[in-house]
Amino acid sequence: MPHVHRAVRLTVEASPTAVEEVVRQRLGLRRESAGVMTGPLPDWTDVDARVRVEIEPDETGRAQIRLSMDGEPHVPYFQWFFGPILRRGEQRTLQHRAESVAAEVEGRPPPPPPKRSPLLPPVPFSASATALLATVAAIAALANFGGALFGQTADSVTKTFGASNKGLGLALAVSRGGVLVSLVATALADRQGRRRLLLVCFAGVGVTNAISAIAPGFIVFTGAQVLTRAFVNSTLVVAGIAAVEEAPEGARAYALSMLALAYGAGFAIAVVLLPLSDIAPQSWRIVFAISALSVFLLPRLARNLQETNRYADLAKRTRRRGQLREVFAKAYGFRFMLLALAAFLTNFFSAPSAQLTNRFLTDEHGYSNTLIAVFRGVTGGLPGLIGIVVAARLAETRGRRPVAIVALAAASVLQMAFFLGGGIVLWVTATFAIVAASCAAIVLVALDTELFPTEVRGTSNALLLVCAVAGSATGLLVATNLDDVLGGLGPAIAVCGFAPLLAAALVLPWLPEPAARTLDEVSPSEV
Repeated sequence: MPHVHRAVRLTVEASPTAVEEVVRQRLGLRRESAGVMTGPLPDWTDVDARVRVEIEPDETGRAQIRLSMDGEPHVPYFQWFFGPILRRGEQRTLQHRAESVAAEVEGRPPPPPPKRSPLLPPVPFSASATALLATVAAIAALANFGGALFGQTADSVTKTFGASNKGLGLALAVSRGGVLVSLVATALADRQGRRRLLLVCFAGVGVTNAISAIAPGFIVFTGAQVLTRAFVNSTLVVAGIAAVEEAPEGARAYALSMLALAYGAGFAIAVVLLPLSDIAPQSWRIVFAISALSVFLLPRLARNLQETNRYADLAKRTRRRGQLREVFAKAYGFRFMLLALAAFLTNFFSAPSAQLTNRFLTDEHGYSNTLIAVFRGVTGGLPGLIGIVVAARLAETRGRRPVAIVALAAASVLQMAFFLGGGIVLWVTATFAIVAASCAAIVLVALDTELFPTEVRGTSNALLLVCAVAGSATGLLVATNLDDVLGGLGPAIAVCGFAPLLAAALVLPWLPEPAARTLDEVSPSEV
C-alpha cells in the first residue's frame, strides 16, 4: 500500500502576501503558481526531498498554510523498520517549518529545533546511497547469521561428535585459519570491486553452511567452518568499506552503526533459533540448513547492489590498486602498525568471550540452550542497540579516538567481571558490557576503514583481518588450555581481558583523529 503523506496545516495571523514573502526568504522556496511555493528541504534525510507550501486566505483575512512533502525515502529490505520512523520525522520537520514561518510573521521567537530520531542520519542521503547501504546491510545480516551459528551451537555440535573443551577450542581456532582465504578475498576488493566480492563471499557462506549441515564428522564440519568463517569475515569487512565509501561526509559513523544493527540482527536470528538445538541430539543441523537457503536470495541482492561511486571513479582513473607496499609506505605504515596491534589485542579477548560464553554458561552455571537464548536476548538486544546508537552520535561529535579508548576499556573490565561472577552479576555485567563493546566495535571499524585510501582500503583491511584472526585464535587456545590450570573456563577467559586494556591505554592514543574531516583529508589517494 503506497504511503499517503499527511500535510501539516496552520493558520497565521497575517495576510497571504506577507506569509509568502517569509516563506520565500526563510525557507528559500520559489513560487510555482498562485498560492503555491515549492523547493528543496535540505535538513531532511533525503537529499532529493522537496517541500510544497500552499497559502490561502480564510474568511477573516488570515492566511492558512499547508505544508507537505513530495516523495518518500525508500529503504530496501528495511522499509518495515524505517518507514514509521521516517514518517514521524517527516511530520516533525514539516511542523517545525510551519511554526517557524508563523513565528517570523507574527514577530515571535522561533521554535526550538525538532527532536530527531537517533536512527535517522545526521545529514541527507541520496537515494542511491540509501539503497547501497540497505543492500549491503541485508547481505551483512545474513552472512553474520551464518557465521554466528558455530559459536551458538558449539555445545550441541561438540556433544554430537564427542569433542572436549580443548577440541572445541582447537576447532574454533582452526576455523580462524580461513583468514588466508579472507586475506585474498578481501584484498581482491581493491582489484575487482566491492560489489563482486560481496556477492561471491555471500554465496560462499551459504554453500559452506550447507556442507556443515550434512557433515558426517567433526573434521568435515570444522573444515567447512574454516571456509564459512573466511567468507563471513570477508563479507563483513568489504561491507564496512562499501558503507563508508558511499556515505556522505558527516555520516560515516552513522553508516557503520546501521551496518552494526544489521550484524546484530543476524546474530539475534542465530540466538532465537538456538532452542532448536534442544529438540533432538542432532537438531542443530537445522539452523545451518536455514543459513544455506539464504543463497537463493542472491539474484535479488545482486540486482539491488551497485558499486560504490568512490571505487568506480578510482577504477576509471587508474589500474594501480591494491598494491601491498602502499600499506606499509611512510604515509600509512605507522597507522597500520598501530591498528594491527590493536586488532590482535582486542580479538585476543573478544573471540573467547564471544565464542565460549555459551559453553561457560552451560558448564559452569547449568544454563540450557533455551535459557541462554533468553539471556542473550535480554542482555544483548536493547543494550546492544543503545550502544550502537550512542556510538554513532559520539563518534561524530566527540571523535573516534576518545570514544574508542573509553568504550574498549569499559567493555573489557565489565566482561572480565562477567566471567568471574555468578547469579545476577552475570546479567548486569553482560548488559552494560554489550553497550560499551558495541561503541568500541563501531569506532574501531571506522578507524580501520577511514585511515587508508580507496586504492588499498580492501588490502589494508585484509591484513588487519589477519592480525585480528591471529589474536582470536591465540586467545581461544589460551583460554581453553588454561581452564584446568585456573579452575574453570570463566577465569581462563577473564585473564585474556588484559590484552584489550593494553590496546586502549598504549596503542589507540597514537592514532590520528578522522572525525570532522573528509575522507580525502584523512586518507588522500596517492594515485
